[in-house]
Amino acid sequence: MSGHGYESGRLDLPFVGIATFGKYPYVQDWNAIDADVAIMGAPFDAGTQWRSGARFGPRSVREASTLFAFGHAGAYDHEDDVTYLDGARIVDVGDADIIHTDTHGSHANIERGVRAILDAGAMPVVIGGDHSINIPCIAAFEGRGPIHIVQIDAHLDFVDERHGVRHGHGNPMRRALERDYITGLTQVGIRNVSSTAKEGYEAARAMGSDILSVRQFREIGPAAMIERIPEGASIYFTIDIDAFDPSIAPGTGTPSHGGFLYYEILEFIAGIVKRNPVIGLDLVEVAPDYDPTGSTQILAAQLLLNTIGRILHAREACR
Repeated sequence: MSGHGYESGRLDLPFVGIATFGKYPYVQDWNAIDADVAIMGAPFDAGTQWRSGARFGPRSVREASTLFAFGHAGAYDHEDDVTYLDGARIVDVGDADIIHTDTHGSHANIERGVRAILDAGAMPVVIGGDHSINIPCIAAFEGRGPIHIVQIDAHLDFVDERHGVRHGHGNPMRRALERDYITGLTQVGIRNVSSTAKEGYEAARAMGSDILSVRQFREIGPAAMIERIPEGASIYFTIDIDAFDPSIAPGTGTPSHGGFLYYEILEFIAGIVKRNPVIGLDLVEVAPDYDPTGSTQILAAQLLLNTIGRILHAREACR
């Protein structure tokens, strides 16, 4: 095979091979996870109240992430003068098993996967799926608190119960704050017509939530927003892709105009990880069939890789 580059390894272009997240190694055995970060898919979207399709989110984000897996070791950011993800110990553990029509069974499988990642000493990064998958993700952290959740989202997701439904994608933040190891909640990007009534906002604030819209966030800026988060508290990020403006992220079930742009959120996250340890995150509601350009899932993959890189870099800086 001389002359084709095989002497120094494969070229491995983005469109070649199996689409694990970032082309990181696949670990099928959840009892054999040995990494700093483990990616898991949670392709469940039966909690949606309008357009479904987020069940295809994990697969689409994985495919999009291969774009950023080619060329060099790590990712050099000339603005920060840092090479992120260089030597990163990241694995993809596949997807939690989803049982059609069975919310509780599917959620239990998601929780089991997150617990396996935590038991292995890795940080879970879960790709949804609709936002209800946050419920089992947070449940898996029982006994590992206290935790402050930072939610980046267009919607409050603080409905208590609607026609008996308590575990849909409008409920996760309410379910989270009911847990004694969740000590606070910062909700940014909340805007326009919401699935939560006024009483829900009042209940959220009474239970310890800090709620800001995109306009309020922009008025004070990322630095001031970061200062509102308890310094040193362990952070769990939950990112709904509809927090971003549908002009750059149309591939979601409930788009809401007036959303964030990419760098606003990257700067916000980057600032938080410099002053707070991050113990887990999920990114939800990517529904690729509503975006034939693929830009929504590319945004999701880019944000995840940059977030993971900054979390790992901050950990190294603290050692």
